[in-house]
Amino acid sequence: MKKLADFMKTTAAGGFFVLLPLILFYLLLSQILELIVGIATPIADLLFPKGTFDEVSAPVLVAILLLLGASFVIGIAMRSENGRRLANWIEQNTIGKLPLYKAVKELARGFAGNDAFQPALLRNSETEQEMVYIIEKHDDGRHTVLVPWAPASFAGSVKIVSGDRIELLNTSLGDVSRILSQWGVGTRELLEQKEKPHGEASEGNT
Repeated sequence: MKKLADFMKTTAAGGFFVLLPLILFYLLLSQILELIVGIATPIADLLFPKGTFDEVSAPVLVAILLLLGASFVIGIAMRSENGRRLANWIEQNTIGKLPLYKAVKELARGFAGNDAFQPALLRNSETEQEMVYIIEKHDDGRHTVLVPWAPASFAGSVKIVSGDRIELLNTSLGDVSRILSQWGVGTRELLEQKEKPHGEASEGNT
């Protein structure tokens, strides 16, 4: 009887740890899809009679198409000098005044591969380093960095440190944030890839 009870317990526990991530992924995906529809609704209300968006059979698909279309049109407009001036004026006089807007904008630029929120290692001693994001570089060589608290990859403390304590990581912001959200799982692979000679890395891809 005890063996049967142990079997039932270990089997149920194993199944639970497989089922739990799937449930969490489903809940997260549902929230993301609701957010996409919520963002696209004002665009739909501008282009169509109000309430039309609520009656479509595939709101998520329509929302994605609307966002892609709006992004393309705005991107075309931004290619002209007048379009950039108008966008900058609107930004500076509306959402640009919101306290968190600049930080969110820089974060989005970091995910797009720009210099904002550059991933780096901060050396605290000869044997200790920690992952940080470079927020600003000062004229005197110092850096403003965000030291994230795992697993909250974009919450942490802000420090001003000497630039010679900083080592840039040749990886994306998304990869580092994912590692931090997993309590550091994947750090070894990231650092091993960084330390490989360029020729060795290239040879492994052929």
